[in-house]
Amino acid sequence: MNPIRGTGVALVTPFTPSGAVDIPALKRLVNHVIAGEVDFLVILGTTGESATLGPAERNLVIDTIIETNGEQVPYVIGCGGNNTAQVCRDIAELTNKYNPTAFLSVSPYYNKPSQTGLYEHFKAIASHTDRDIILYNVPGRTATNMEAFTSLKLARNISNIKAIKEASGNLEQGMDLVMDRPEGFRVLSGDDTLTLAQLGTGFDGVISVAANAIPHQFTTMVNAGLAGDFEMARSYQYKILKLMRLFFAEGNPIGVKAGLEIVGICGKEVRLPLVQASEKLVESIRVEIQKLNAQ
Repeated sequence: MNPIRGTGVALVTPFTPSGAVDIPALKRLVNHVIAGEVDFLVILGTTGESATLGPAERNLVIDTIIETNGEQVPYVIGCGGNNTAQVCRDIAELTNKYNPTAFLSVSPYYNKPSQTGLYEHFKAIASHTDRDIILYNVPGRTATNMEAFTSLKLARNISNIKAIKEASGNLEQGMDLVMDRPEGFRVLSGDDTLTLAQLGTGFDGVISVAANAIPHQFTTMVNAGLAGDFEMARSYQYKILKLMRLFFAEGNPIGVKAGLEIVGICGKEVRLPLVQASEKLVESIRVEIQKLNAQ
């Protein structure tokens, strides 16, 4: 059975004030989100600032998260790019070294491939691992939308393509994925603020940013939605909606790292070309977290 369901958390990579990977903080973060009852971990996604990490740092992050997690929850490793041959090599190497539950692989960016090009890219990388593949469609970052037809063709034709993180923000496209998907293919939200609405259309869960800082509240909302208790799910949605918006107000993971500093997990340091949250944003996030804790 496909274990990728419910709340996945796209883990941030904490940094020290000097810019190094903050290993103690990363361990605290893993324990924090598992205590908040998330269903699976996502390592080295966009939220983890993987584009700014060197190869040794990426291995350090993976090793630390896997060691801290043990066998508590499944884990997914991000592995994607716009050089298909390199992604194939990377995914084969990571399979041999770490054997994760699945890989999250973003659509190629910058090149702007056709739908046929997208299909052939994912077909190629899926052939280099026996692990499950989660497609990641995020046209706001890649400049190319992977249409539902393409995603579903991949799901039907390639046995280890088992899910998609759909971050197009297009509810109709998401419904097309749910309506025509093969049995066992998971459709996950890639937009925190839309997650509840998408659960209502038949999505199977989410890969979340906000769940780094507020895992308990976010997973409670998702679990209620998956159980069909939309009255409870809505009550949590509106408790955390403003906070979710603030987390993205100055870019990801800038806002959620500010939130993590407020709750005592890690500092708000990010790597250039990102810059730290403004004091105004930090204060707004602090106010919302205090409100949430008081409820």
